[in-house]
Amino acid sequence: MYSLDDLRTLMRCLRDPEHGCPWDLKQTYQTIAPHTLEECYELIDAIESGDTEQIRQELGDVLFQVVFYSQLAEEAGDFTFSEVTDAIVSKLLRRHPHVFPEGELDKPTNGRAIDEAEIKRRWEEIKAEERAAKAQNGVLDDIPTALPALKRAQKLQKRAATIGFDWQAVGGVFDKLDEERAELAEAIASGDKDHQAEEMGDLIFVVVNLARHLGLDAETVLRAANRKFEARFQQMEQLSDKSLGELSPATLESLWEQAKKALKNAD
Repeated sequence: MYSLDDLRTLMRCLRDPEHGCPWDLKQTYQTIAPHTLEECYELIDAIESGDTEQIRQELGDVLFQVVFYSQLAEEAGDFTFSEVTDAIVSKLLRRHPHVFPEGELDKPTNGRAIDEAEIKRRWEEIKAEERAAKAQNGVLDDIPTALPALKRAQKLQKRAATIGFDWQAVGGVFDKLDEERAELAEAIASGDKDHQAEEMGDLIFVVVNLARHLGLDAETVLRAANRKFEARFQQMEQLSDKSLGELSPATLESLWEQAKKALKNAD
């Protein structure tokens, strides 16, 4: 069975200036980044499908991305794969004092009871200390701008909540949702597209906040809603003896209800 060392050896061969692969040789951090994003989404798809064999394969693809970036860095003299490993182990030791009170891998906890609320509080304190060490003094400074919009919105909200900028109960979020719906209605009535776009963004942002207050991940629940819609729409196509584009709105609505019932019965 091949090991991580074998994967790193393969990567070095692919990047060998004389005998390597032409495609791999011309890659950079920037050119690989889109592939990394694609591989991560494919891993998420595999996880959501529950196919463990596919998960195994996609994990390998993601691991290869890490090895590829590390090889590029080693060639440039920036850092090594070992330094990548050392950095993540050191960070996790630092962020888990409840498991490694002395900050050393070979000295784990003595089995004392762990309070989850205290763990979360200390986790945020440690992350704040790390941001300060990087001269990132703002509460929101280290939240990546490249995150998917729903995920970034939820992270921004969660971080702001750590300093008390949040509703105390979910009822406050519903009140804000009603307010934003009214403002969007006014923007639609005005015919101002820029204003409509702004208010639509505000409304979505509040919906994400609602998900957060309910303990849900907005990105995950929307992905689930997408899959549900896709399954129902495909069921409509199977139920109809005509192209859906040829049907009236009333017929489409009837098919939609039939599709919902069919899928519910199948469950």
